[in-house]
Amino acid sequence: MDKTLDDYDQAILRVLAAEGRISITDLAGRINLSNTPTQARVKRLEKDGIITGYKAMLDPVKLGLDHIAFVEVKLDDTREAALSAFNAAVMAVPEVEECHMTASRFDYILKVRTSSMKAYRQVLGEQISSLPHVSNTSTHVVMEAVKEELI
Repeated sequence: MDKTLDDYDQAILRVLAAEGRISITDLAGRINLSNTPTQARVKRLEKDGIITGYKAMLDPVKLGLDHIAFVEVKLDDTREAALSAFNAAVMAVPEVEECHMTASRFDYILKVRTSSMKAYRQVLGEQISSLPHVSNTSTHVVMEAVKEELI
């Protein structure tokens, strides 16, 4: 964590990351601080952009999205314009949950979530493979998610 964050800030972040809907009163009790300074710290963490928002966590399996694939993507061009074009285009593919540029034998790794292998094959063939500058891809299909959580 950022070295400018003290123990109270770090405790606030840990609790809110696990329980984003906790009340200030309950949060204050959990970190052993009174309500007013707890509220002020949360507001500061929001203002400073450390807390970027709150959202509902959804169960993808219950939504029928239990097929996960990690896709290695190699580009045919890695100049800045090509990278920018790929970055902008991949944002428009809703099945891509995550996209990370890597320092590896491939340029990007994508986490793709779909309802089935058939759906994944369509996303790969119709969307991912046609993203700007994609020269080839390699897929790793997830058999089981052992640990999966957001910070």
